[in-house]
Amino acid sequence: MAQIRTFISINLPEEVRAHLEKLETDLKKSFPSISAKWVDVSSLHLTLKFLGSIEENKIDSVTVALAKGAEQTTPFSLGMGGLGAFPNMRRVDVVVVGLSGELDCLLQLQNNIEEAMKPLGFRPESRPFAPHLTLARLREQSTIQERQAMGQALQSAQLPPMGPFKVTSVNLMKSELLRTGAVYTELSHVRLSEATA
Repeated sequence: MAQIRTFISINLPEEVRAHLEKLETDLKKSFPSISAKWVDVSSLHLTLKFLGSIEENKIDSVTVALAKGAEQTTPFSLGMGGLGAFPNMRRVDVVVVGLSGELDCLLQLQNNIEEAMKPLGFRPESRPFAPHLTLARLREQSTIQERQAMGQALQSAQLPPMGPFKVTSVNLMKSELLRTGAVYTELSHVRLSEATA
């Protein structure tokens, strides 16, 4: 049976992607010399759980479990928080956008999904869930000075204002790692409780 690489995510509305695309373009202009791999904004998503490789015939059972996790949460709103970095602003490896809004609902949803996946043999994450959107990963050849300069700029950068967006569903996604980058395809999606189409 064929194996497919999968994860569970919240996919972003088009207006949010457009907002983040402008932000990414501005950051690229600010750091033309820094060697970084910028994320294709059209595929940007909020990962709730990485499942890894599963057999294709398990998609239905994973979707059923996902629905059980999602039905305990009603739709909620999220917004963009500030710019940040992993592991920290003094040594930037990854550029991220934090999230704001009803984070307690988001954390509860993620926890419910973790619990729903346990009976299928998916172990809970060992690290605490830190919701974020990844914009760029600095390449190995980036110097310490460049990483520090990026961190200083991120601390002073202002995100363009953007209203909150509603989360009404979660998605089971397929991830294909190609030479040109990762390609994501929706395998299934389930709605949160009382969500309207």
